[in-house]
Amino acid sequence: MRSRLHGALSKLSLRRFSLIAALVAVPLLAASPPPPSPHPTPRRFPLNLHIPTEQLHTEFVVEVNRRGQVVRVKSAKVGKNPTFNAQTYGNVLQMWIRHPDGTADVGLYRVTYDYDPRSHTVFRRIALIKRGGDWANAEGAANEMLDVARREAADERAHTKPLPALQNIIDKTPTPRP
Repeated sequence: MRSRLHGALSKLSLRRFSLIAALVAVPLLAASPPPPSPHPTPRRFPLNLHIPTEQLHTEFVVEVNRRGQVVRVKSAKVGKNPTFNAQTYGNVLQMWIRHPDGTADVGLYRVTYDYDPRSHTVFRRIALIKRGGDWANAEGAANEMLDVARREAADERAHTKPLPALQNIIDKTPTPRP
């Protein structure tokens, strides 16, 4: 008798458990978030790209040290587009001119930039004008710019006052309660 009662209770418990689980699961499933909707399309803002429609040309004569770094721009012939002129000038100051094997020749080089409005590409050409020069051991222009930026940052840090200690800022009185 005991085994029949135990079997009936276990069946009853199993039925009750499944009934309770179903009753609990239905509201939980109903409360689940809706399926994700597709991402909204981003709002498009018009980009005003001012791409030149005419051919552009700049030409620089640069001094190159023994490492292949551009030391300075000796002369420049620029075009009528100031943005293109500034970009090419900045590029030529950061340039390294080396052979494929990694060696470099000290000398004067002509670097030209030509912009093609049909393909929107810039062609850069480098030509050796004259070997040699007294700037072989000079620092590269990009390295000098980095040194100047580091010195200016250090000077700025030296002239700024340090922040007061946190203990001096925090008020010791308790916060009033409503």
